[in-house]
Amino acid sequence: MRLALVAALSGAVSACAADALAEPSVTPDDARADRWSPSPGTSWQWQLQGTIDTSVDVDVFDIDLFDVSEETIAELHAAGRRVICYTSAGTREAWRPDADAFPPEAVGRPMLEWEGEAWLDVGRIDLLQDVMTARFDLAAAKGCDAIEADNVDGWMHPTGFDLTQEDLLAYLRFLIGEAHERGLAFGLKNAVALVPDLVDEADFAINESCWTWNECDRLVPFVDAGKAVFGAEYGHALEEFCPRTNALDLDFIRKERSLGVYREACR
Repeated sequence: MRLALVAALSGAVSACAADALAEPSVTPDDARADRWSPSPGTSWQWQLQGTIDTSVDVDVFDIDLFDVSEETIAELHAAGRRVICYTSAGTREAWRPDADAFPPEAVGRPMLEWEGEAWLDVGRIDLLQDVMTARFDLAAAKGCDAIEADNVDGWMHPTGFDLTQEDLLAYLRFLIGEAHERGLAFGLKNAVALVPDLVDEADFAINESCWTWNECDRLVPFVDAGKAVFGAEYGHALEEFCPRTNALDLDFIRKERSLGVYREACR
């Protein structure tokens, strides 16, 4: 899911740009030692819209990298929560403060279902690395524990580029490496075809609608590796999908597609 278009960015552009240039605050060795690794049975909230309701009683909050303040992240940490920060890694969102930093030749066809969003040529890591590493620097500076990188299944969509599954694997391995260098955990978002290749490298998985698409079994390698699978279903009652996701030890919740505060948990 992506956020709706935000009109007011005021001073966020300069602040984000300054933060994005900051050096990571930990060394690579420290980053490996300290990196968070969520296990199955970890409760979570996914809120990408509106003021974050920090009172929700869960272990993990998944929130937007740009829209949520460092103060909110600090508040969550003070309450013993972990924080995953959302960013789109496979599309350019026109409303983001760094949208103009993407080279024009890296921007492809629009995503028809999401206004203001266009696919990126992830086969050209050289064109994207500066923007993405700046975002990861921002995540580290804000205190995020992990990254949710969205839209990493471009080989399955009409992007305007001749992308292959191997292109996405290479790009994701680049992103995982950059996250880990900064002490950030990395979640594989959807893209279940890549689970066998990346289960040893990604730190957890995030999935939308695996029950709807009858592909929850494909996420089990993460559970077998002791890594959490955070998931959400839309438009189905808990009693429809929870028996299956619970049996597989996946951590699923019911959400509305707007990804506001509303949440119902399977367990």
